[in-house]
Amino acid sequence: MRRRLTIVAATVLAWLAVAGLFVMVVGGARSSEGGSSSLFGPRVAIVELEGIITDVDDIVRDLKAHRENPAVRAVVVRINSPGGVVGPTQELHDAIIRMRQAGKPVVASLGAVAASGGYYTAVACDQIYANPGTLTGSIGVIMQLANVEQLMKKVGVDYVVVKSGALKDIGNMGRAMTPEERRVLQALLDDIHAQFIGAVAAGRKLERDEVARFADGRVFSGVQAKNLKMVDALGGLEDAVLAAAKLAGLPSPPNVIQPKRHFSIMDLLRNQFGGSAAGALLRPGLPTFKTPLYLMD
Repeated sequence: MRRRLTIVAATVLAWLAVAGLFVMVVGGARSSEGGSSSLFGPRVAIVELEGIITDVDDIVRDLKAHRENPAVRAVVVRINSPGGVVGPTQELHDAIIRMRQAGKPVVASLGAVAASGGYYTAVACDQIYANPGTLTGSIGVIMQLANVEQLMKKVGVDYVVVKSGALKDIGNMGRAMTPEERRVLQALLDDIHAQFIGAVAAGRKLERDEVARFADGRVFSGVQAKNLKMVDALGGLEDAVLAAAKLAGLPSPPNVIQPKRHFSIMDLLRNQFGGSAAGALLRPGLPTFKTPLYLMD
């Protein structure tokens, strides 16, 4: 019995030692990040948006957690993305708006590329910081559909479709697109493009006509974007963190919560085969039967 109590006591002491070490390490890390030795207290949280936007569940959960955490007073969204699928992009945009409505300022920090859907996300923030050479803008929508009708004829493949609606197989890669189908898809893309322009105009407090003049899909540098009032200032991640702290009324430099690292199959593919192989799996030009709408550079 005494031996068992000794083992239990030793185990408890070991756990307490580990917990104490953890507090010391984390406290030291927070001190080096934010210039304060306090483990608790108000902070600025950093959230990362990396790569093609297809699934935003993780980052939306992170934003919700920071919104409900009273210790988090402001958020910086670090964006390195060429864009992605429309629906998830808009979901992320709305999550940032909800953060701001909760009284917590959000600042976007644009990295190497923050174009199309990446920029759509940024305009939901209170302020946008970009590097002078950041590639941004690309305000447009694209849908690419393959037509392999002639190829299938050469190899003797007959593409048979049974459908209940005249436009049910719109985008069928086994035949040429009809004028009516092109009209329907163009109207769809024009509607999404109009939504994009409206989001930029609202987020940047610009006239809609002013946004429409440069919302033709072109890409801008950070310097060009600032001249067009697409971003607020030139600077990196540290500048964005300081700006977020100032908006939240926090001391400078603030305590910082670093971004979570989420593993994904795309990360594995990029590491194993390189970015081009991973990106090819999601390119909108693949001959899929139903091709999603992309906000991509």
